[in-house]
Amino acid sequence: MDDNTLVSEINEWLADQALSEPDIVGMFEGLCHRLHAIGIPLARARLTWPTLHPLFQAETTLWTRGEGTLFEQFLHQDKMSDAWHESPMKHMLDHDIGILRRNLDGPNALLDFPILKEMLEMDMTDYLVVSTAFTSKNTYHASQRRGIFVTWCADRPGGFSNREIESLQKIQRRFAVACKTVVQARISHNIVETYLGKQAGERVLSGAIRRGDGDTTNAVVWFCDLRNSTALADTMPGEEYLKLLNTYFEMTAGPVIEAGGEVLDFIGDAVLAIFPFKNECEKNDAIQAATTALHVSMGRAQNIREQRKKDNLPEINFGVGLNVGSLVFGNIGVPQRLSFSVIGPTVNEVARIETMTKTIGKPILATKDVAAFDAAAWELLGEYTLQGVSQKVALYTLIDKEKPDHPVDVGRAVLSNSERTLIN
Repeated sequence: MDDNTLVSEINEWLADQALSEPDIVGMFEGLCHRLHAIGIPLARARLTWPTLHPLFQAETTLWTRGEGTLFEQFLHQDKMSDAWHESPMKHMLDHDIGILRRNLDGPNALLDFPILKEMLEMDMTDYLVVSTAFTSKNTYHASQRRGIFVTWCADRPGGFSNREIESLQKIQRRFAVACKTVVQARISHNIVETYLGKQAGERVLSGAIRRGDGDTTNAVVWFCDLRNSTALADTMPGEEYLKLLNTYFEMTAGPVIEAGGEVLDFIGDAVLAIFPFKNECEKNDAIQAATTALHVSMGRAQNIREQRKKDNLPEINFGVGLNVGSLVFGNIGVPQRLSFSVIGPTVNEVARIETMTKTIGKPILATKDVAAFDAAAWELLGEYTLQGVSQKVALYTLIDKEKPDHPVDVGRAVLSNSERTLIN
C-alpha cells in the first residue's frame, strides 16, 4: 500500500469525523496515532485554537507518543506572557506565515525560539508548525485570528522527510474542516451556557426554541436584589457602578453557581436563580445547596464590605428571598425575541419575599419548606401578607452565627471557599 493510499485513508476517517460530533481531544489523539501508524515519525503534537468564553481565550491539547493526551485552557490576560511573545506562533501571526519549520539536529539546526531548545532537550529532531485559518463573515474579535495551529515534532534523526511534511499539510487541511465543526459547536455551547445557564442552554440547544416550549419543574428559587441601587447609580461614575454591580454579582450569583444552582437572569441589579429537584431526596439536596450558597454569599459579602470600607468605597448591601415550589421553565416573549425563564406563583412569591427583607429589616427571608430542612438554623419571624398573595406566609430568617470555612460539598460542589479563592 503506497503513501498516498495511507494518507487517503486518514482523510476519509477525518471526513467521517467532520460528519459526526467528535470530541476534539479524542479526534486529535486518534489522528496522531494514525499518523504514527503509517510511518510518520511523530513523537509529539500540539493543537491550539482560539475560543469564545468568558474565562478562556484559547484551548489546546497536547499528544505525546506513549503518554496520552492532555487538554488545557488559557485564561484571558490583560498582558500577554513573555513565553507568548517569544513563541513561533506569535511570530507567524505577526508576519502572516502559514508554515514554520526548524531542524533541531544536524548541521542545519536552528534554535531561534526558546521553545526549540526545550524540544531539543526532549530529543526532538524536527519542529513543524502549520496554521490553518477559518474564514467566516462573523468575526467575534477583530484582533483574533480564527483557525487552528498544529505543532508536529519528530524524533527520528534528520526529522521529517519533505514528502511527510507535504502529507501533514494535506491531512491538516482536512483535519481543520472537522475542527471547525467542533470548535463552532463548543463556542455555541459556551455562549448559550454563559447567557442562558447550563440547563436552559442545554434545552435550547436540544431544540426547545419555540415560544411556549417548556415544562413544569420543582425547584428552590433564589431571588436577591441590591439595596440603594438608584442612589448608587445616580452618584457613581458609570464604570465604577458597573464594577460595583459585578462585585455584587460575584457575592450573590457566584456562590449560587458554585453550589450547583442555575442563574436564570440578571434583572437589572436582581438575581433570579433556581436549584431544581425531581423528588424528595433531591429536594433536600437542593435546599442544602441553596442554604450553603447563602452562607458563602454572606461570608463573602462581609469580607468584601470590610475591604471596601478600608478603600473608602460605597457599601454593598442586598436582600435574599428563598421559596420552594413548582414553576414553569420555558420560553416566553415574542417569536422574534425569546427569553428562557421561569414563571408561576412560586416565582412571584419569592420576589415579594425579598421585598419584605426591607420591611422586616432582615437580609435573608425564606418560607417554611426551606426552614424545615434545618429548623435549628432558622428563626420564625411570623406570618406576613405578601403583595398579590391571598394567604399570609410564614417567613423565617437565617440565624446569624459564625460559619467556618467549610467545603461546599452537597453533591453539587466540592471546593472550599479558600480553595476557590486560590483558583479564582
